[in-house]
Amino acid sequence: MKHIFSAMMLAAMVAAGCAKTTDNTDYVQYVNPKIGTGGHGHVFVGANVPFGMVQLGPTSIPQTWDWCSGYHDSDSTVIGFSHTHLEGTGIGDLFDVTVMPVIGEVAYARGEEPAENATPEEIEAAVKTGLWSYADRSSEITVPGYYSVMLTRFGIEAEMTATSRVGMHRYTFPASDSAAIIFDLENGGCWDKATGTLTEKVDSITIRGYRFSTGWAKNQKVFFYAQFSKPFEKFTSQGPYSRMDFQTTEGEQIMVKVAISPTSMDGAKANMDEELAGWDFNGTVKSATKAWNAELSKIKIDTDDEDARTVFYTSLYHTMIQPSVFNDVNRDYRGADDQIHTGNDFVNYTTFSLWDTYRAAMPLMTIIHPEKVNDIANTMINIYLQQGKLPVWHLWGNETDCMVGNPGVVALADILVKGFDGFDKELAYKALKDSEMRPDRGQNIRMQYGFIPADKGFGESVAYDMEYAIADGAMAQAAKFLDKDDDYTYFHNRSHSYRNYFDAKTLFIRGKNSNGKFIEPFNPYQSEHRADVYCEGNAWQYTWLAPQDFNGLVSLYGSEEKLTERLDSLFSAKSEIVGENTSSDISGLIGQYAHGNEPSHHIIYFYTMARQPWKTADIADKIYKDFYFNDPNGLAGNEDVGQMSAWYILSSLGFYQSEPATPRFWFGKPAFRSTAVKVPGGVFNVTAENLSEDNKYIQSITLNGDEYNLPYIEYKDIYRGGNLVFKMGSEKKVWY
Repeated sequence: MKHIFSAMMLAAMVAAGCAKTTDNTDYVQYVNPKIGTGGHGHVFVGANVPFGMVQLGPTSIPQTWDWCSGYHDSDSTVIGFSHTHLEGTGIGDLFDVTVMPVIGEVAYARGEEPAENATPEEIEAAVKTGLWSYADRSSEITVPGYYSVMLTRFGIEAEMTATSRVGMHRYTFPASDSAAIIFDLENGGCWDKATGTLTEKVDSITIRGYRFSTGWAKNQKVFFYAQFSKPFEKFTSQGPYSRMDFQTTEGEQIMVKVAISPTSMDGAKANMDEELAGWDFNGTVKSATKAWNAELSKIKIDTDDEDARTVFYTSLYHTMIQPSVFNDVNRDYRGADDQIHTGNDFVNYTTFSLWDTYRAAMPLMTIIHPEKVNDIANTMINIYLQQGKLPVWHLWGNETDCMVGNPGVVALADILVKGFDGFDKELAYKALKDSEMRPDRGQNIRMQYGFIPADKGFGESVAYDMEYAIADGAMAQAAKFLDKDDDYTYFHNRSHSYRNYFDAKTLFIRGKNSNGKFIEPFNPYQSEHRADVYCEGNAWQYTWLAPQDFNGLVSLYGSEEKLTERLDSLFSAKSEIVGENTSSDISGLIGQYAHGNEPSHHIIYFYTMARQPWKTADIADKIYKDFYFNDPNGLAGNEDVGQMSAWYILSSLGFYQSEPATPRFWFGKPAFRSTAVKVPGGVFNVTAENLSEDNKYIQSITLNGDEYNLPYIEYKDIYRGGNLVFKMGSEKKVWY
């Protein structure tokens, strides 16, 4: 008799494994991976371990924007279970090495989904267009480290779990003399297309091969090595599809292990031999659960609100899916130069959505994953050595150059100034400076004019310049840290380039031509997606994109009072976007503040800098409630490889690093009575005394028992552990 792996059974299995932490709390139970599967969240659904190379989960038929991760709450089609997926991106790729169990003959194609109101005859015809099946979402189980679903077309229960480099499948078949497992190397994610594939039989239980593809990553190479728990009776190959046939009895389970590698088929085999030599599926689930609990337990919160608890731990989970390990177990990896690099003493990573993650996800990593930070730094430095610049948006050894500015500079400079030293600091600095001085991607125009004029043929000119200015600010901090005074002066001054775009009459940042005149006509609500001077935003949002130079913004407005008056108007403006092709990324609106996209994420902390911290608290509280909730639509925008969730994690602790590569975390509004964060120095405890709906404003602060009268806390104080106590109340006051 076929069965669905029930939630009760899963809980029992987890409890039987050593999935408990020292405080006997199973943190995995608080994670709802379905948060962000609706709307434009684009989150991954499936089985993986923290920062693993493998993200094993279902891939659906659609190849449009809301299926960038291969899964969307509105759709229940499955073309197979792929071993690589992206987490919350705005572009689709990967979905490599797709495995699909079937019964009988099927069409070797992705297939076509029937119309929403299709007749049974139309559905039957659509099914025959590919190897796809509907999934029974009512019985679907998804928890960190484990995924299961029933494929209704074939009556096959699909279960999966993973190690870092190996995906493990368990399929429960009906009785059949035409059961089969198909490997699909054709179908990738959205813009991805296969350029070369191979599947070859090794023996009656083993196959191996590779999938080369082009898409967002122009030259992606994935090698695999797969084993079956039961010998297949027949192996057939048809182009990028391979079929392994079996005879099955009712309820018979066949398992498949698929190891992947960026280097070779032999590398994939070595990964399997090291990580998953046996066939203990339940034991592998327990190990994955243990790994997730170890990471999720790094922050403990005290709350009576179970939905808030779920949102918090789901957010924490989302920050640990990527970046992904990108080397074999012997630490060989494929570099940005498409060469295999051996003899490495660091863990290499990939999937760097740096335009997003430099703002909060990477700073969060320096707090709760310091053991990984030196490896991240060494990865970035080696990317620089291989491609001549630090990563912009790196994906499986490929520089995509996606998004604007120099975000890799910001991320590496932040690591440097926080005192991490497991890498060559002078080489890191050279990587920073060389990346900053490259005359490409508009930087040559910027160095010629002092800003990027809109009439010099370079699109998104304001966005590029302002992000470059942020990177300059980070570079200046790195130069200051290493006592390179001349460089500090140069990059500090260059970080002010955004001021060229400020229009004192309209009080907006505007596009400007090389003759010094602003572009007309002008509408601050206007947005033309990737086709105007901004990037995924409009003048309202970009006017505030200078976190590296708050004092400079104040000077433009004339005083902190005038700045805050103008900032107030951002949140009270009408929430509409104008244009024929507006950017869908401008979402999560409060007035014209757009929480659903990253350029807005620091803005509320300007109120704290301007001595109006109660306004930071008010808006933070609204964001917690309105844009993070326990529902498939519970994210305001793309997850963006953990950034959307990292903002919530840091802000809910009561602070946020809003300045690039300046290790100060500005105070806002804690969301929980207490939190305990594991740090190298022990535990950093944050307590919010008297916190309630009304008592949401900080009245006073103590740090390790002493009165604390600053509006921020420094990274070093968090890193070494201690006790931060907020006394909360209803009075809107300034304690510093």
